[in-house]
Amino acid sequence: MTLKKIIERFSEGILFTSSTVTTVAVLFIVIFLFKSGISLFKTSSIEEGYSLALNARNPVKKLTSGQVKDIFNGDITNWKEVGGKDQDIQLFTLDELSAAYTEEQMGAKFERLPSCVEDYVSKNENVITFFDNRYYPKHFSGHLLEMPPISFKEFFLGREWYPTAIPAAQFGVLPLILGTLWVTLLAILIALPIGLITAIYMAEVASERVRRIFKPVIELLAGIPSVVYGFFGLVVLVPAIQQLFRLPVGETALAGSIILAIMALPTIITVSEDAIRATPVSMKEASLALGASHWQSVQYVVLPYAKSGIMAAFILGVGRAVGETMAVLMVTGNAAVMPHSFLEPVRTIPATIAAELGEAPFGGMHFKALFALGIILFIITFIFNSLVEMIKSKNNQ
Repeated sequence: MTLKKIIERFSEGILFTSSTVTTVAVLFIVIFLFKSGISLFKTSSIEEGYSLALNARNPVKKLTSGQVKDIFNGDITNWKEVGGKDQDIQLFTLDELSAAYTEEQMGAKFERLPSCVEDYVSKNENVITFFDNRYYPKHFSGHLLEMPPISFKEFFLGREWYPTAIPAAQFGVLPLILGTLWVTLLAILIALPIGLITAIYMAEVASERVRRIFKPVIELLAGIPSVVYGFFGLVVLVPAIQQLFRLPVGETALAGSIILAIMALPTIITVSEDAIRATPVSMKEASLALGASHWQSVQYVVLPYAKSGIMAAFILGVGRAVGETMAVLMVTGNAAVMPHSFLEPVRTIPATIAAELGEAPFGGMHFKALFALGIILFIITFIFNSLVEMIKSKNNQ
């Protein structure tokens, strides 16, 4: 075997190994993402190690996380509202326990806390307690409240995102999904026409001198960190939107969309322009020779030939818009509320993950919920890419 063949075999082995390792790594990441996210739907919204308890004579056996939240927030004050007797609801937590019993009754090291909880719950039929499981006696006369696991309906259609709420966390991601789509779609509608028009100008109209100046500048914009765009938006764009539309705050979905559009433009322009310039000169000359004008040649020859590259630019631009975190976090107001217009604060899925993952306890409900958001983001990106491929395949027929 010659040295040349040995080098070729070695190069092929390196390429094969590199592609295999990359594919396996991506698969492991996707598997870990889905495994961690799906596990959220096997747990209840009550923090692990804690329980809600009622008096044994209370007929209520189940409560949803929303009902628990409303009870502890004071929005639900009577057991009749949740299927119980016509009695006022009495909350009993550590604060009420300290007020009801002396230090001597609870013990110097709180060793008699379980007996205090037992005593209070047995005497008050309308009470609901929230304690660490260690504070309930082994032979508790009351009954621990059964909390159903978080359902897909509750997760995807819920309108409240309070992952750290006590005692029942709220994991409604509908505002986050709509906020992400709201910001991304407007950013695409802004960036795609401008990017394609600019690419056509640079490839077919601009002189070589102008192109040599603009091309490096546009490519340089793609390398600017997203936090810089965020600062620009926060200092320049947000006050401008606030003054122009006379809003209380300028951190809105519109600001996020404009920033995302600016960030996606370099990628869309560069890739589209390269695809347009890759059109064979012979095809354009043949079109012109048949009597077509310059713009007719661009419309009927150049753009159809370059549509694969333009679609690739679209996919890359959408990926940049959907997955962006820091810039969006800085200019959209970061409010997990249902969006009704582009002039209101919103919160996107990537911004939520970036802002909360560092504070979420590893393996806890909040941690799992953020991974579930990652699954949603993965699916949204996959759908966008699939739609583009479908359009691309239809155009090729």
